[in-house]
Amino acid sequence: MTLQQLQDRLDIADLLYKYATSVDTKNWEALASVFTDDAALDYTSVGYPAGARDQVIAMLSRALDQCPMTQHFVTNIAITFVDDDTAAVSAMFYNPMQLPGVDGLTYCGGNYHHEVVRTVDGWKSRKAVEENLWFSNHPDPSKNGAAAS
Repeated sequence: MTLQQLQDRLDIADLLYKYATSVDTKNWEALASVFTDDAALDYTSVGYPAGARDQVIAMLSRALDQCPMTQHFVTNIAITFVDDDTAAVSAMFYNPMQLPGVDGLTYCGGNYHHEVVRTVDGWKSRKAVEENLWFSNHPDPSKNGAAAS
């Protein structure tokens, strides 16, 4: 592994951490900067339609601005370089959150899948898919223990 590949791995991991921090601090401008302008985001596993970056971030902000607390933990980051400027990235997430109108905390977990590209502004995600695998204390009891649809 070259020094550049090591630096790229650190930069890509930082991109995922920026993603999580931006969501938890509700900094939607910072979240948009994680993605390319033409990025496609897919949160269908939690019941949101897939779409373009700005459309999906607007939808997420409306939903998450109602949550008093979210905290995303990102781990087990796996990076596979397709070439010097493109990589496939998978990472696990764990997300405790406080949902409005729900007693106690709700928890969910799963995997993030990103296609990242090197840009003049550093690594950015051009495609993101959240693969939600489970929920606990979801307001819809039918979604507890399995991915929401």
